Amino acid sequence: MGGEIWLPFPVVLLGALLLPGAAGFTPSLDSDFTFTLPAGQKECFYQPMPLKASLEIEYQVLDGAGLDIDFHLASPEGRTLVFEQRRSDGVHTIETEVGDYMFCFDNTFSTISEKVIFFELILDNMGEQEQEQEDWKKYITGTDMLDMKLEDILESINSIKSRLSKSGHIQTLLRAFEARDRNIQESNFDRVNFWSMVNLVVMVVVSAIQVYMLKSLFEDKRKSRT
Repeated sequence: MGGEIWLPFPVVLLGALLLPGAAGFTPSLDSDFTFTLPAGQKECFYQPMPLKASLEIEYQVLDGAGLDIDFHLASPEGRTLVFEQRRSDGVHTIETEVGDYMFCFDNTFSTISEKVIFFELILDNMGEQEQEQEDWKKYITGTDMLDMKLEDILESINSIKSRLSKSGHIQTLLRAFEARDRNIQESNFDRVNFWSMVNLVVMVVVSAIQVYMLKSLFEDKRKSRT
């Protein structure tokens, strides 16, 4: 069973390698992570959230027997918000309270197969936009800047930022789908090769038996007397 530990986001990959079963994220608009969950183990992650923000979690099982995992999302008070069993993917969006949200991936039901899991966090209304607007106002001394209001500039910037974020999100999902499809194809290729070899061996053995039996039918078993 894995443990939990807090780590800043820039070293989350290092922390995940040194301390299996533990990782944390500092507040950010978009972050994704791919990790390997061994058989019979559970990984938990924590995400601090402000009041009335939006937390979206999307996960996929990219590789592993059955392509399934148990998923658990809990509120800062420990109340279960989402609990799914033996799912290959899922998307969940919640309006948050102040505190640390916990989400876990559970592979304890599997005794042999490890799972490769991809998940992405999308955080909205984190309170950073208002601070950015205040920073902009510090540099605006007049009421007219090339006949464009400050609100129009901010709206344009936020629109571009939102579209770039959505584009990055779609590209990340496409890479995840591509990785899962590639793993499925490679697994099917290995299975086809294995069973082809099995069929070949069976055909050779059956052919040898048939030749032996046909040959024995035409042998003269009578002993010659001298």
